[in-house]
Amino acid sequence: MAGRILLLVLFMNAVFFIVNAVPETCPADLGGKCGEDGEWEGEFFPGVPKIKYEGPSSKNPLSYKWYNAEEVILGKKMKDWLRFSVAFWHTFRGTGADPFGAPTKYWPWEDGTNSIAMAKRRMRANFEFLSKLGVDRWCFHDRDIAPDGKTLKETNSNLDEVVALAEELQGDKIRPLWGTAQLFMHPRYMHGAATSSELGVYAYAAAQVKKAMEVTHYLGGENYVFWGGREGYQTLLNTDMERELDHMAKFLEAAAAYKKKIGFNGTLLIEPKPQEPTKHQYDWDAATTLNFLRKYGLLEFKLNIECNHATLSGHSCHHDLETARINGMLGNIDANTGDPQVGWDTDQFLTDVGEATMVMISVIRNGGLAPGGFNFDAKLRRESTDVEDLFIAHISGMDTLARGLRNAAKLIEDGSLAELVSKRYSSFDTELGAQIEAGKADFEMLEKKAMEWGEPKVASAKQELAEMIFQSAL
Repeated sequence: MAGRILLLVLFMNAVFFIVNAVPETCPADLGGKCGEDGEWEGEFFPGVPKIKYEGPSSKNPLSYKWYNAEEVILGKKMKDWLRFSVAFWHTFRGTGADPFGAPTKYWPWEDGTNSIAMAKRRMRANFEFLSKLGVDRWCFHDRDIAPDGKTLKETNSNLDEVVALAEELQGDKIRPLWGTAQLFMHPRYMHGAATSSELGVYAYAAAQVKKAMEVTHYLGGENYVFWGGREGYQTLLNTDMERELDHMAKFLEAAAAYKKKIGFNGTLLIEPKPQEPTKHQYDWDAATTLNFLRKYGLLEFKLNIECNHATLSGHSCHHDLETARINGMLGNIDANTGDPQVGWDTDQFLTDVGEATMVMISVIRNGGLAPGGFNFDAKLRRESTDVEDLFIAHISGMDTLARGLRNAAKLIEDGSLAELVSKRYSSFDTELGAQIEAGKADFEMLEKKAMEWGEPKVASAKQELAEMIFQSAL
C-alpha cells in the first residue's frame, strides 16, 4: 500500500510538473477570447473602429480632428510630411511600471508569459492597431518583439520565427520605419555595449546588432537606429573615455560596412541622449554627436532627434532639430515630450501645439524627413489603463503634429516672421556683408570701416513681435 501511495504521489507530481512546464496560452483577463489552440480569436480591439478624419468640430475621441492624411499642405500630402510610426515597445510592452510601483496595465490578450506564442499574439495585435489607426509604419527593438533564448543561436531563432509572422502580416503597405537592437536592459550590458570594458560583451553586442540589421532589412525597414542606452560612464575615475569612444567608433564603422555587405539601403541613425541611466552618455545632444561623427569620419550616419532627450540636455527640441538640420544630418524624429516639473525621461505624447509648430518649421525647412519620419516613442501615463487609451494617445499626438504642420505652413505663407528675421540681418545684405560671408574681409578692412563709421547703431530684435506673429498662427 505504501508503495502504491508513493507511486501515486510521484505520478501526481509528474502531471503537475508537465502542466506547469507548458507556457500559459490563455489570456489572464477572463473576458478574453482564446481558442482551443491558445490563439486569440476575433479582434484585439473590437470596440474601436477604423479611425477617420472628422474635422476640428468633432467631439468623437476616436477620430482625427486635424490629421487629414490625403490633404495637401505646401505641395505635399500631410501623410508624407509626417510619416507616422508606432513604437512597439511602449505600445505593446509598456506595463505602467515605474521605479516606485508595479505594473498597472494588463491588456486582455496578455497571458503572463514571454513565450513565442505570446510574442506572436502581440505582433498580431500590433498590426490590427496599425490598420485601425491608419498608420503604415512601426518601430521595434529586437528583444521587444521576441524573447531571449538560452543561447544566442536560440535567441536568433526566436527572432526569426516572430519576424516571419511580421513579414506575413505587413502585406504590401506596412514597413518598419526603423529597427534597432536593445543593448541596455540585459545585465551583460551593465558597463555598456560598444563601450563595455569587456571584450566578450563587445563581441556579443556586435552579433546582436548584426542580426537586428538583417531582420530590419528583411522586413523592408527604411532606417536603422543606434541608441546608446548605456554607452557612457558613471565616474571618470575608473573610465578610459578616449578608449571607449574609439571602440564605439570602430563598432559603428563595422555596422556601416555590414550595411553595405547585405545591401541594406536604409539610413543609419544615432539617437542623442544626455544621461539616464548613465550619469553621462557620450551622445549627449545633437552637437556632441555631430562632433563625434565628424571626428571619426562617420558622416553617412544621421541623427534621430528625440524631443524629450533634447530638453533633458538643456535644449529645446527645436534647437536640436535645427542643429541637425543646418548640418545636413536630420534623419528622423522621436515624437514625445517631457514634463518641465519632472527631471527624467517621461516619454509623454507631444500635445503642445506651440512646440509642435516649431518642430514642423524645422521639418519644412528640411524638405521633409523621408526616409525618416515621426516615431511615437511615447507611452501612456501609468494611470491610463484602458485599451482605448492606446488609440486616444496616438490620435492626440498625430493631431497635435498635424496642427503644427498647418500652423507652420500658415507662418511660411504669411511671410511676416521670415520678413522680420530677414530685416534683422539686413545690414549684412550689403557689399561689405557679402565680403564677410564670403571670407574676403580681413581685420584691417573691418577696422578701417569701424573707424569711418564710429559707434554703431543697434536695432531692436523685436522679440515680442516675433512671438506675437508666432502665437497668432496657433
